[in-house]
Amino acid sequence: MQIAFSLAKKLSILGPLRPVFTKQPGSIVFPLHLNEPSREVTFSCEAQGHPPPSYRWKMNDSFIPPQPGSRYSISGGNLRISQLNKEEDAGIYQCLASNSFGTILSREASLHIAYLEEFKTQRRSPVSVREGQGVVLLCGPPAHMGELTFSWIFNEYPSFVKQDTRRFVSQKTGNLYIAKVEPSDVGNYTCVVTNTVTQSRVQGPPTPLVLRSDGIMGEYEPKIEIQFPDVLAVAKGLTVKLECFALGNPVPSITWRRPDGVPFPRKVDVNKSTGVLEIPYFQQEDAGAFECMAENSRGKNTVKGRLSFYAPPHLVEKPQDVQKAIDESLLWECKASAKPKPSYRWLKNGEPLESFEDRIQVVNGALSISSLTLSDTGMYQCIAENRHGRVFANAELRVIAVAPDFSNSVLKAQTLARQGGDVLIECRPRMSPRGMISWRKGKEALRESHRVSVLDNGSLRISNITKLDAGLYTCVARNQFGVASSAGTLVVKEPTIITSKATQLDVTVGESVVIPCQVSRDPTLDVRFTWFFNEQLINFGSHGGYFEKVGGASAGDIMIRNIQLRHAGRYTCAVQTKVDSASIATDVVVRGPPDPPLDIKVDEVTETTSFVSWSPGPDNHSPVFAYNIQIRSPFSLGWQAAKTVPASLGGQQLSARVVELSPWVEYEFRVLATNSVGTGEPSKPSQKIRTKDTLPRTTPARVSGGGGSRSELVITWEPVPEELQCGPGFGYVVAFRPLGGQSWMQAAVTSPDASRYIFKNESIPPFSPFHVKVGVYNNKGEGPFGSVTTIYSAEEEPSRAPSRVRAKSLSASEVEVSWKPLPWSTSRTRIMGYELRYWSTKDRPDTASVMRTVGNRTSAVIRGLDPSSTYYIKLKAYNSAGVGPDSAVVNVTTKRPPPSQSPVKVMWNATDSKLILKWDHVKALENESEVMGYKVMYKQSRQSRPSVVETNSTSLELSLPVDEDYIIQIKPVSEGGEGSSSKQITIPRIAVAHAIGFAPERRALPVLVTLSLYCTVRTFL
Repeated sequence: MQIAFSLAKKLSILGPLRPVFTKQPGSIVFPLHLNEPSREVTFSCEAQGHPPPSYRWKMNDSFIPPQPGSRYSISGGNLRISQLNKEEDAGIYQCLASNSFGTILSREASLHIAYLEEFKTQRRSPVSVREGQGVVLLCGPPAHMGELTFSWIFNEYPSFVKQDTRRFVSQKTGNLYIAKVEPSDVGNYTCVVTNTVTQSRVQGPPTPLVLRSDGIMGEYEPKIEIQFPDVLAVAKGLTVKLECFALGNPVPSITWRRPDGVPFPRKVDVNKSTGVLEIPYFQQEDAGAFECMAENSRGKNTVKGRLSFYAPPHLVEKPQDVQKAIDESLLWECKASAKPKPSYRWLKNGEPLESFEDRIQVVNGALSISSLTLSDTGMYQCIAENRHGRVFANAELRVIAVAPDFSNSVLKAQTLARQGGDVLIECRPRMSPRGMISWRKGKEALRESHRVSVLDNGSLRISNITKLDAGLYTCVARNQFGVASSAGTLVVKEPTIITSKATQLDVTVGESVVIPCQVSRDPTLDVRFTWFFNEQLINFGSHGGYFEKVGGASAGDIMIRNIQLRHAGRYTCAVQTKVDSASIATDVVVRGPPDPPLDIKVDEVTETTSFVSWSPGPDNHSPVFAYNIQIRSPFSLGWQAAKTVPASLGGQQLSARVVELSPWVEYEFRVLATNSVGTGEPSKPSQKIRTKDTLPRTTPARVSGGGGSRSELVITWEPVPEELQCGPGFGYVVAFRPLGGQSWMQAAVTSPDASRYIFKNESIPPFSPFHVKVGVYNNKGEGPFGSVTTIYSAEEEPSRAPSRVRAKSLSASEVEVSWKPLPWSTSRTRIMGYELRYWSTKDRPDTASVMRTVGNRTSAVIRGLDPSSTYYIKLKAYNSAGVGPDSAVVNVTTKRPPPSQSPVKVMWNATDSKLILKWDHVKALENESEVMGYKVMYKQSRQSRPSVVETNSTSLELSLPVDEDYIIQIKPVSEGGEGSSSKQITIPRIAVAHAIGFAPERRALPVLVTLSLYCTVRTFL
């Protein structure tokens, strides 16, 4: 009740409203059970409107009269039917809702009463067939309403017949089909019928199946017993099942196809064992012809049918509520999609619209009414229908008749206009029918002239306005129902004029430019400046910060900073006030380096040249005066300038011959253009081309050789780079002969990357000289040979070991080894140096360290040894062929390590000409070498290399000028080598005559800070 009251209150606030359905009846299938006491259904119907609608109902296009005690009762808008009768109450129902604005008719709703009666007969005659013959057992379902399903019991429940290729139960007819009877089929068959709505089930009388005794049926071709209709209409979105089954001996196989050869989509389910074709979600593309073929060894038979697609109407354009004045015209469009195409009809207030009058026409669903009258007011409904359904579209037509009224469309209190311009003062009163409109200025009627005119819609237009046109204007509207007026003031302002002249600016890339927009205007009006670039609005603050407003209150100048080529174009300054607007355009030409040349083409390719042509790109307003061609190959470091003929390419030159290319090399070409502003970006690279091949011209560099194994001549060279090979199939020709020989021996090396060739022959004497030269070839033929070089064949390994090997210890970490050398060179071998192997007593000989000497040396120093350790040493000569025999092993013991203690208590005494150093003697430990003396190293702080003085005492006098800073260190020296150095001593420049200092004994502080200095200043008179 509260909701209804709230809705009624809302409707009363909104004012009168036509009826609008908020709930419409839907179709009902009522399951009727014989023993059910309550048989009642309710159709819903609800509508909004103000005043609230009243309701009526139709059944099969006839009104249901309200009668007391009737089985039909209406509550609100709902229709209740009690004590349903399947013969009287099944049909089509519609609800009508009416108020003072008219009547609307609801959609159709059907009432179906589902039921299933019992079988009439209780007994059926036996069916007698021969073995191998086909048979059809009829079901004959009883009277019913609602969808049925069928099954068959064999002999006794629950033994149901299983369907397979031989047995089939049709869900269309209910019959049982046995393609070929076998002895096991003999028995009683009972048809079971189920209503899927009421869920009730009945059984028919049993049908006995018996075999005849007159023999077995022979083979025969298929006979199709179940056929689908020639044409079957299927609604969009439904699932359709086609049945096909045949009798025959042998049992036929069932196959499906489309005669047009189009394969079935994946969604189609073909059940070959039961002969059913199922198509879910039926669509337009599923329509067409289908063919079922039954086949066995005796023949085949086919049936054909067609599925047609249909769709009930669906509205795509609906009429809308409209309010019209008397004598106006109405046109309502109503369109629906459907298959087959729908037909249209119109209702007015729930009744068919009669078009006896010429002013009312219905054409292809469109309703037109001319010269509207008050009697045309009402509720209209468009009905689009075909044989598969119908849809309704509702709309209200209100025809009004009112006196002129300005309450919702008063004239503007003040209208601004500029002097010399035009103005339109609108006058749009609400009135019906349309009457007459006149104007007054002040108290006098306004006369029309060539400047002043009243338009057909009543608005006033004044052209070429002057100051005298200012004043109070009144619009007066009249019709047969009354008069009304509305007034407003016209104010005339000075025009806005752009004082800047339209011009063209010519600038260069990178410059900044100001585009002016100066105006004169009425001082009482605000002005707004808007800028456009090529008709696109400029958003200041974006565009990369290039655009900036620089004008004052009466100017809209803009600056373009660091202008670029893309900024060339038309700039428009639009000036806007409340009264008028003006604009001025400035063309900006930006000159810059040329754009890249286009369409780079390369042809006429030879071994070393190619012809390159191109098309000029935009010159960006500065003529091109030069072009340059660049080339790139896999062997170049990026792009390189190309040599051309002619050497200089002017601005009109659009082709040139590139020269001095390498044969058989892949090249790309690009072109750059230059004008007075600069050189532009390069063009896109051309397609890659390869120069033609030719005879090779470059011979290998650094031909040498020697070494190798016995009886070998090793020849080496530096391979020719790929870019100099001049063609495919590149290789080397190696020629050689003994020194003094006449004829050359040659060998081909086919790999272009090869860098050596080895000639092996047992007759080659060791270390004998050969003349050698290396040439080149490719698929075009042989190129030149390089210069002749003398190379020696492989030599023999040294055959003797060095003698008189001696070793002595130099220090704790160094040993000197000496020996008597072998002859440096013989006719069969030469000595390149000696290989020393050494190891300590704690190491194995096979882990010995190796050191080699180069040249004809007779001694070597081994460093980095452990102190107080015994080492074993042996050596042998070596050359390019290998090493010779080992010498005898000698041993040597390194000296004890040098003192680990550094000199301490270092004191210095400086005068203006000399420096005296003193320190404590370093005492070696028991396992260390005795101190033999000391090394004093000193340098000025700005020098990098120190000077060294050796002494056997613990003091030293140095004649040094003391006007510089000095750095001094002291090391003990023993036979084991140099010991640890003292801490670094820094002696600062002395400004006094005499100074004494001590070296630091701790490292915790920086050296200069920790110097403990005291100075004694004495004056000598």
